[in-house]
Amino acid sequence: MKINPLLSVKNLSISFKKEDTYRRVLHSINFDVQKNEILGVVGESGSGKSITALAVMQLLKNAKVEGDIVFNQLNLNYTTEIESIRGKKISMIFQEPMSALNPSMKCGRQVSEILLQHENISETEANNEVINLFERVKIPMPKQAFEKYPHELSGGQQQRVMIAMAIACKPDLLIADEPTTALDVTVQNDIISLIQELQKETQMSVLFISHDLALVSEIAHKTLVMYKGEVVEYGPTDRIFKHPKNEYTKALIAARPSLEIRLKKLPTVDAILGKSNFSKKISKKERAKKHKQLYNGSPLLEVVNLEKMYYSNIGILKKQTGFKAVGNVSFKLYEGETLGLVGESGCGKSTLGKAILQLDKATAGSVFYRGHDLQKMSKREIRKLRKEIQIIFQDPFASLNPRLTVGAAIMEPMTVHKLYKNKSERKLKALELLEKVGLEAACFDRYPHEFSGGQRQRIGIARTIAVEPKLILCDESVSALDISVQAQVLNLLNALKEDYGFTYIFISHDLAVVKYMADQLLIMNQGKIVESGEADDIYKAPKNAYTKRLIDAIPKGL
Repeated sequence: MKINPLLSVKNLSISFKKEDTYRRVLHSINFDVQKNEILGVVGESGSGKSITALAVMQLLKNAKVEGDIVFNQLNLNYTTEIESIRGKKISMIFQEPMSALNPSMKCGRQVSEILLQHENISETEANNEVINLFERVKIPMPKQAFEKYPHELSGGQQQRVMIAMAIACKPDLLIADEPTTALDVTVQNDIISLIQELQKETQMSVLFISHDLALVSEIAHKTLVMYKGEVVEYGPTDRIFKHPKNEYTKALIAARPSLEIRLKKLPTVDAILGKSNFSKKISKKERAKKHKQLYNGSPLLEVVNLEKMYYSNIGILKKQTGFKAVGNVSFKLYEGETLGLVGESGCGKSTLGKAILQLDKATAGSVFYRGHDLQKMSKREIRKLRKEIQIIFQDPFASLNPRLTVGAAIMEPMTVHKLYKNKSERKLKALELLEKVGLEAACFDRYPHEFSGGQRQRIGIARTIAVEPKLILCDESVSALDISVQAQVLNLLNALKEDYGFTYIFISHDLAVVKYMADQLLIMNQGKIVESGEADDIYKAPKNAYTKRLIDAIPKGL
C-alpha cells in the first residue's frame, strides 16, 4: 500500500515579471516530504531555496507559479482554505527575524495572536502558553521578554521569538528557513534539539533550509541540493554528503572552511568548479612576523574599564532596577589588526560595539581613539569623526532604506561628509565601489529588495567603505550568509583591508569564522571578557570553561 507524502511538489516553476517579460527563477522543481521526516535543503544564496519555501506558504505576490504543491492531498495553488492552513497546519520560521517581526507590537502579543486566531482559548491561556513557549526556546527572562518590543531583544533572541511563533500551534509541517542563522553555536544546538524533540513528539515534518552543511548532515533524513533554481541532487542525506554525484554538490562540500588549516584565501564554489588552487597556507612564522609589526606601535583604539548599565522601572511603585550589560571591559586595538569579539547571544557584544561607536553612550570608563577620549567629545566632534569609524550591520536588509536605490544609498554618506566635488564624481565612485565588492554597474539603479542576502551584504560593505574609514566594526556581518557567499565576503573584507589599510573589530557568535579572520580574540560572557589572546592559541588550547563550551558546540558533521 502506497503512503502519500505529507507534501509533494511537482514540476514547480516560478517566474517574476520584469517590465513586459517574465523571468523564470525556479525550473521544474520536484520533491516530497514524508510524514515525520526532516528534508534538508542546501544551496548557495540565490539558488531558489527561500522562493520554494514561500511558494509552499503561498506568500509569493506578482509571481507566475506553474506546477503543483500538494499538502495532505490538497493542491495549495488552487485552494481557498490557505488562511486556515497557514500558521496552523504549515508554519514558517523566516530567515530575517528583524524584518519579519512587527516593530510596533510587543513580542508576546505577536505570538499570542497566532494562538488566538487558530485555537479556541482565552487571552490569559494564550499569554501563559506564550511564556511557556519562550521558556522552551530558551529566551532569557520569558515574562519580561513577553512585554518587550523586537528592538529591545538581541538578534538571536528575536530569532527565538520567531521559532516560538512557528511552533505555537504544533503544525504538521514546519518550514525552517535558516532558523539558526542569528544564533550562537550553543543556542543553535538547543534550537536544533528542540526542533528534533518536537518533531519526534508530534510527528511533525520539517523542511529545513540552511547554509550550514554540517548542521543539515546531522539532522536531515533526506537532502535536496539546489543550484540556480534547479535541483541538482536529491536523496538520503548520508549518500549525498558521503558519495555526492553532482560536481556542484562536491564543490559545496569542499568549500567548507577548515578549522585546522589557515589558508590565505577561503575556497568558494565558483573557484572550486573553476579548478582554482586554494592550497596556499599562512605559516606560524608568517603570522608571528605580521603580529610583531602590528603590535610595535601605539594602539589605534583603547577601551579602558568600560561599563554600560540599563535602568528600568518595575512594579506599581516604579522601583528603579539596573542591569549591567557590559562590565569593566578593557582592551587595545592596533592599526591594521582584526580583533575578534565572540560570545553567545545577549552576552553584550553588540552593546559594547555601540558604546565604542558612541551610538549608545557608556555609563563609565573611557574609549580612546588616536589618544582622544570619545566619551568626552561633543556631538559635533563625534559627527566629524563618523567618517573614520564605521559599522557593517548584522541585517543588511534592515539597514538599507527600501526607498533608496543602491546607488543613492552608497552616495548618501559621501554627500553627508561632503566628499568629492559633485554628484557626478560621487556616482563614479559608487560605481567603482560596486565593482570593488563584486557587483555589476547595473545594480546602481536597483532597489535592495531585488538582491539576495549575500548581495545586500556587499551593498552594505560598499556603503560603509564609501567614506574610506580607518576603523570598521563588523557586527555579525556574515552570519546570514551561506558557506560559499560567506567565504566570498570574508575574502572581500580581507582584500579591502589590504587595499585600504582598514582595522576591524569583528563581532560574531561563530568562533570558526572569527578564528579565520582575527589576529587577537576576546571571548565575552555576561558582559565581561573571560578570555583573550592570539586566535589560533585560544582555539587550540582554551583556558576558560566557557570558551571550551563554545568550541565544543561547533557543528562538526560531514
